[in-house]
Amino acid sequence: MFRRITFVFLCLCTAVFSLQPVWAGSSDLSAFDGLSGRLTIAGGTAHIPVMKQAARQIMSHNPDIAITVAGGGSGVGVQKVGAGLVDIGNTGRALSEKERDKFGLKSYAFAVDGVGLAVHPDNPVNNLSKDQVKGIFAGGIGSWKQVGGADRQINLYTRDEASGTRSVFRKKALDKGPVAVEANVIQSNGAMKVAISRDPDAIGYLSIGHMDDSVSGVAIDGVSPTRENAKDGSYPVVRKLYMNTKGEPGKLARAFIDYLQGPRGAHIVSENGFIPAGQ
Repeated sequence: MFRRITFVFLCLCTAVFSLQPVWAGSSDLSAFDGLSGRLTIAGGTAHIPVMKQAARQIMSHNPDIAITVAGGGSGVGVQKVGAGLVDIGNTGRALSEKERDKFGLKSYAFAVDGVGLAVHPDNPVNNLSKDQVKGIFAGGIGSWKQVGGADRQINLYTRDEASGTRSVFRKKALDKGPVAVEANVIQSNGAMKVAISRDPDAIGYLSIGHMDDSVSGVAIDGVSPTRENAKDGSYPVVRKLYMNTKGEPGKLARAFIDYLQGPRGAHIVSENGFIPAGQ
């Protein structure tokens, strides 16, 4: 009898503990109760993992809501939300005054991100001075041997000019210096990671939230591009990630923004390697 009572007690405890995450999230998701319709999101590619995870949770909670998430870069985010083609346009940089005035946009920051320099994992170069980084991207340094690596050509990768990731990297890592025209242009953070992971002579830059063991982060002046260094301010190439709406957001967009800026959204942001904007 004792064993049976103990077994039942353990089963009840397991059930209670297994329900805890559901209770913890339901208070945030309850904001979507009674809402319905389609929410369209496009723009910054660094945002995509966070947006998709939030969208999955919301649509699982309320099947009457459909959320689509597309990339395209920060420039696309601004243009599409400004033209009324999407409800939320994402950017990996702050809007310019001209963009705000032209389209009547409002911005909502939800995460802090770093833009990290990265090479192939087999490359022994793990630290560069800022002057070396500027020299490599300007095309003046063309061999890894010049910065302590093998006697091989450096293959340069960059983002297109509409990219918020490029904008922040060029401003804070290159002091607005030039990027060589020979550089390979990559369309997203995810594609940049794949390109570097497949090219032993590559160097490029991508969101810290997208970095994993398939690439090797390179320190700038001795400071590695890690989440911890971005959070404490020692790594200088950081930016905020924004959601932008044309005027005041509608009910569904408002609920989505509040969700990502709330406790559950902060958890999703951290899970994907970023820093919640409020921390």
